[in-house]
Amino acid sequence: MTNHLQLAFGGLGPWEIILILAVVLVLFGAKKLPELAKGMGQGIKEFKKASRGVNDELERAMDDTPTYTPPPATQITEETTETSKDDDSKKNV
Repeated sequence: MTNHLQLAFGGLGPWEIILILAVVLVLFGAKKLPELAKGMGQGIKEFKKASRGVNDELERAMDDTPTYTPPPATQITEETTETSKDDDSKKNV
């Protein structure tokens, strides 16, 4: 059981967690703890919502990115042919 608690709370043991909870209780008082927990829950909810929105937007942007298609090879061949004809006519002069 201790291993599961340590993994869940970043390596903190059960006594460290109890000590932290006691300090929070002393600092904020029993009346403020429910309000504090509610505020933290809402903050976490908003953070998750915002991060999901950013991830969704990034995925949509990556899906909408146009792919590069090179121009057809016939255009390059035609230009090369025209250039060759111009060079041949200059040589004959």
